[in-house]
Amino acid sequence: MMKAAQRMYYGKALAKLAERKDIVVLDADLGGSTRTSDFAKAAKERFIQIGIAEQNMIGIASGLAAAGKTVFASTFAVFATGRCWEQIRQSVAYPKLNVKIVATHCGISVGGDGASHQALEDIAIMRALPNMIVISPADANEAYAATMAIADHHGPCYMRMGRADFPLITPEGAQFTIGKAAVLREGKDVTLIGTGQMVTSCLNAADALSEKGISAEVINISTIKPLDQETIVSSVSKTGCVVTAEEHSIIGGLGSAVSECLSENRPAPQARVGVRDSFGESGEPGELMKKYGLTAEDIIRAAGDVIAKKVKK
Repeated sequence: MMKAAQRMYYGKALAKLAERKDIVVLDADLGGSTRTSDFAKAAKERFIQIGIAEQNMIGIASGLAAAGKTVFASTFAVFATGRCWEQIRQSVAYPKLNVKIVATHCGISVGGDGASHQALEDIAIMRALPNMIVISPADANEAYAATMAIADHHGPCYMRMGRADFPLITPEGAQFTIGKAAVLREGKDVTLIGTGQMVTSCLNAADALSEKGISAEVINISTIKPLDQETIVSSVSKTGCVVTAEEHSIIGGLGSAVSECLSENRPAPQARVGVRDSFGESGEPGELMKKYGLTAEDIIRAAGDVIAKKVKK
């Protein structure tokens, strides 16, 4: 299966968006890593390299947005959301300005950079903010489509992307609709809901479960806020149980959002696959994903647990 890095396709999308004169791109000294450098090559007069001053970047972004520009601001996820949270709250979300915060290097798979650079709480931080759209694309094709979609959406957006190459599981050229989940595979015994690269793990888990005679429905939640509650409730009403999977803390992320939705609309046995209230560490991405319980095998085990609870109930 072909693989590609989400950030590379983000760069391609920005290069295409350079045709729009209202687009301005800011970066905090990481243009090569975030691929905002692709925009700089296409429209250097509308690219501003802020330097290692992320809070200032958000302030400048809000000023440009207040003046009528559509602004993309990028850096690593741990800095974009943690270091800048107050600026995002006060200067972007509160006045509902047209700023797109697109962060790379999220999650545990950043690898050797270690805990200081592994954003595991960014979804929780950003989805708590009123007016903020929160997006976590499943692959590079979806990252491209989501970039184009948020450019057309007027208002604050946060999009997180990984560092590594992920398998391409969504079609090239597909349209991205903010707030809409995608049922990638239909099933009747258990619902597997993933976001980011964990969608691929859900698909792999569904294949393995099928060999055991278990029919798993797989849903890609690429927009975590606003959450597509209708698709989630419809699926779990059919299967009776659910497993969520995210490269993020289980506290406040996708699993929490799904749990909140189901507790109010359709209670069912649920298991959350994600980092369990800890920081990460330095290591090879694959080894870290295994150590912190973020593999297809972990999803398979969780599926067995929730199915068993459903049967007992």
